[in-house]
Amino acid sequence: MNKINYDLKLKEILKDVDSLNTCPTLLLHSCCAPCSSYVLSVLVKHFDITIFYYNPNITDEEEYNKRLLEQKRFVELINSGKTDFEPIKPIKLIEVGFGKLEWKKSVLGLEQEKEGGKRCFNCYEMRLEKTVKLAKEQSFDYFGTTLSVSPYKNSEWLNQIGESLQNKYNVNYLFSDFKKNNGYKTSIELSKKYNLYRQNYCGCVYSKQQKTTLN
Repeated sequence: MNKINYDLKLKEILKDVDSLNTCPTLLLHSCCAPCSSYVLSVLVKHFDITIFYYNPNITDEEEYNKRLLEQKRFVELINSGKTDFEPIKPIKLIEVGFGKLEWKKSVLGLEQEKEGGKRCFNCYEMRLEKTVKLAKEQSFDYFGTTLSVSPYKNSEWLNQIGESLQNKYNVNYLFSDFKKNNGYKTSIELSKKYNLYRQNYCGCVYSKQQKTTLN
């Protein structure tokens, strides 16, 4: 069975969006400012974007707030014209609090799983379902995530979850594989250019212990 080219699917969606001469709304889940950097550089020309910062997987509240403040700072940089990419409309940001207990429930019994396994799948699913529920409530045209920019994230899983939620909630999912086209490399370059705080682990205590991401 051939793998689906999610980067091609994204390009097809963007082409369709542009052909309508409209500016559809997108609720974009973001894990952090560095991962959002490349993703936003691609999408700001096509969508009216609201960042949804929902990451209860992060180790502790101090780290959570550090990443949140950096995400806010980066959005302000873009909106004030201090980056190389100009949004069609100012980017907005929604944040709903730390919510650590939600994450612990979603990975209960999976504490011994290896990084990148079933525990991560549940974490993706929890954050994407929270995103689509909010997108449905607030009548967004699309929902999506920045997570696929990382080479340590399973893009096939992310898109399968997104498609399932699209069908369940009747909200368009923005298929993507943002690591393609040197997306991850570009995110590193943009992080350096705009002096973004770039952590050396994904977020949860297990990824911090294994340090398998972002280095």
